[in-house]
Order: sequence, then structure tokens, then C-alpha cells
Amino acid sequence: MTAAFAAANTTTAAQAAFDSGIAALPPELAGDVSRALQRTNYRGSTVSLAEGIGVIAGIVGGASGALPMRERAALAAIGALGLIDDLAEPFLQDHGTTASKGLRGHLGALRRGRLTTGAAKALAIPAAAAVISLHQPKALDRAIDTVLIAGSANLINLFDLRPGRALKATAALSAVPGLGVLSRLRDGDLDESARDLLLGILGVIASAAPADLDEVGMLGDSGANILGAAVGTAASRVLPRSARVALAAALVGLTLASETVSFSRIIDSVPALRAIDRLGRAE
Repeated sequence: MTAAFAAANTTTAAQAAFDSGIAALPPELAGDVSRALQRTNYRGSTVSLAEGIGVIAGIVGGASGALPMRERAALAAIGALGLIDDLAEPFLQDHGTTASKGLRGHLGALRRGRLTTGAAKALAIPAAAAVISLHQPKALDRAIDTVLIAGSANLINLFDLRPGRALKATAALSAVPGLGVLSRLRDGDLDESARDLLLGILGVIASAAPADLDEVGMLGDSGANILGAAVGTAASRVLPRSARVALAAALVGLTLASETVSFSRIIDSVPALRAIDRLGRAE
């Protein structure tokens, strides 16, 4: 459990350090930074995407400590790409440009000759995922893991629409590599870096959950992307090829389905899912 506590503490400390840093800035600059990270959620409440910065720190500085530096750097890059996308959205709106949404929107912008930050992220995150997958000796496994890690990063971001939902989705997705860890433990072939990464992810979730559920903070692309990528990284280290193929296919299927189906509508229509989704929320 040391990894979980380390990741939780790192997340909390990074968030506190960020808040202190903002407070130390000149008032006008502090206001500009705070506004760039503010969003209005589905109920009209103002939330801060600064939560995602703490999550990046918790994953890179705590949860992934047992991974090779190359993989930690790639995870950090995924979080940074999300943060750039988060910061670009209000800038584009201030200049009269509507940010493209969804895979279809970003690909459509590319066809029109416009490279959006989301499209750049859609290209760069798989590249970072490919770097993480280099621990696999075979090209086929590296290809599978690239899809798995990038797909996980995208999927968690798709759930970041209600308080706590993306964190709960991360916990649920973590159960898949968690089963792989238990199987490896039983067989005496445990990958400790994957175990520590999963425990660290749970620590980050525990640290971020209070602000997220209270509608004070929100993961944003930065926090959601790196959380998903971290789960995918753990899965790449403990699951057999057949399970990784199945999981990667499911992630691709859900991503494509999200272009035409509302996950929120589905969740609200299934009583058990609706109850889980609203657990801990103020409403």
C-alpha cells in the first residue's frame, strides 16, 4: 500500500503547491491563469481543471515510480498534451474559434487543413503510447499495447462529464489489470511495477475524489488522459495477449460508439449505473 499513499500524498502536495504558486502571482496574472483553467459544468457550477495538474504529479511522481524513466516520461507527455488542450480551449473561444469536439470533429478539421490541439493530441498520444509499449519484445505486442494505452487514455476522458464519473470509470477499468496482477501473483510471476502503478492510481483517485465530487475540481483532458494511459500501461504489463487484444478492441469499439451514442443517456437509463454514477455527488 506504500505506492497508494505515496501517489495520494504527491497529488495532494502538488495541488497545494499549485494553489500557493497562483496566490503568489501578481493579481492580474493569477486571475488570468485561474480563468484559463475554469470551466462551467453540466449544472452551471464553476470548476477548476487544476485538479488535473495534481493528478499528473501523482501519476508521474508517485504511482509510476517503479517504471522505467522512458515510460514515466511518456506518461508525463500524455498529461502535458491534455493540459495544452485544456488551456487552448478558452484561448480559442476568446478569439472567436469554436473548439472541435470528438474524434469526428478533429478529423473533420484535419480534412479542412486545420490542425486542432485535439487532433494533435490524437496523433501524439498514440506516439507516446508506442514509447511505453517498447517493453514488449515483439512488434505485434507493441502494436496491441499502443492501441490499448491510447484507447484507455481516450476512454477515461470521454467519461469526464459528471462529478466523479471519470474517477469511477478509472477504478472500474483498473479492475481488469488488477485481475492480471492477482493471476501473476498466484503463479509467482508478479510484475511489481504494474502492481505499484495500480495501487498508485487508486491513491490518486482517493486524493482527487473529494474535490471532484464536490464540484470544485475536474480532471480535464490532462488528468483524464494520464489516468487512462496509466491503467493501460499496467494492463500492458500483466495481461496475456488474448486479454489485451480483447480489451483494446473494446476500447476502440467504445470510442467509435461515443461518436453516435450518449454515454450519459445510457448511464441514466440503467438504474444500477445511475446509482453508481451519483454515489457521493451532492445531487
